[in-house]
Amino acid sequence: MPTVRWDLKEATGEHWPRIKGELLDRLIQQALHQVLQPVFDPYFSDSSYGFRPGRSAHHAVRNAREYVASGRSWVVDMDLEKFFDRVNHDILMFRVARRVKDRRVLGLVRRYLQAGVMDGGLVTRSAEGTPQGGPLSPLLSNILLDDLDKELERRGHAFCRYADDCNIYVRSQRAGERVLASVSRFLERGLKLNVNRNKSAVDRSWKRSFLGYSMTYHKQPRLKVAPKSVARFKAKLRILFRQGRGCNLGRFIQEDLMPLIRGRLNYFRLAEVKGVFEELDGWIRRKLRCILWRQWKRTFTRTRNLMKRGLSEARAWRSATNGRGPWWNSG
Repeated sequence: MPTVRWDLKEATGEHWPRIKGELLDRLIQQALHQVLQPVFDPYFSDSSYGFRPGRSAHHAVRNAREYVASGRSWVVDMDLEKFFDRVNHDILMFRVARRVKDRRVLGLVRRYLQAGVMDGGLVTRSAEGTPQGGPLSPLLSNILLDDLDKELERRGHAFCRYADDCNIYVRSQRAGERVLASVSRFLERGLKLNVNRNKSAVDRSWKRSFLGYSMTYHKQPRLKVAPKSVARFKAKLRILFRQGRGCNLGRFIQEDLMPLIRGRLNYFRLAEVKGVFEELDGWIRRKLRCILWRQWKRTFTRTRNLMKRGLSEARAWRSATNGRGPWWNSG
């Protein structure tokens, strides 16, 4: 059954058959996942962390820090170009068939891979790749990339892989360049996967990020939030703040802002460098004051509210009439 693309806003009675089709597809995927997971997972590498029971991104990040602390301060950062869109069906099915002999199960997996995508009523068949968004795709990616894990283990490399995000830790730049070249050949020839030459690199561990984290430049490195992660979080917050301009500020903070902040704080709780959280806290508070400034609108309202917050009448009046924008007045 094709994977269906549909808008949540269209989930009304007239679209119910389409919704039922997607629900049935997910049920079949979940059933296949329950059959295949216990067959394959016990044989996966200990250095594979993505979408596996009892493992998480935090385990991968901790292990990466241990590798760097042991002296492997150079990292081979592998980037697979459009991995989920480029999975070769025959190569993947061969690896599934290594442990699954039931032809009915193999047939269902093959049909799932080849089902394609329905978009606007038109079905686009898939010659390669795995449909994303369901429970089965991450497991199939682990089955395919387990060959990479076993090859890296055979060579004695220290590595962490989370789905298609793989970092290999070495002791020198020359060793890293050799590893990058040889592993790229293995992926391209053995698994028919494309390595993104522009994004893959050999670099110092503190200059790269892994699963949203980066490290400090120390013999005993400390984890911190990667700058790109901070930038992405701020971009999401800016969208949220624009949506909250006309809302009750207290309700906006409790119902919209705090769940997002708590989720990010929980994910980045391993960070040992806290300065970024203090900077973010100040930035968020200033953006909230910007919302208040816009909501007050009139000069008299701004003056009165500033006086309630402790400013003298003269100081409040100067702030309300200075002609500056919300960001300046919120500082």
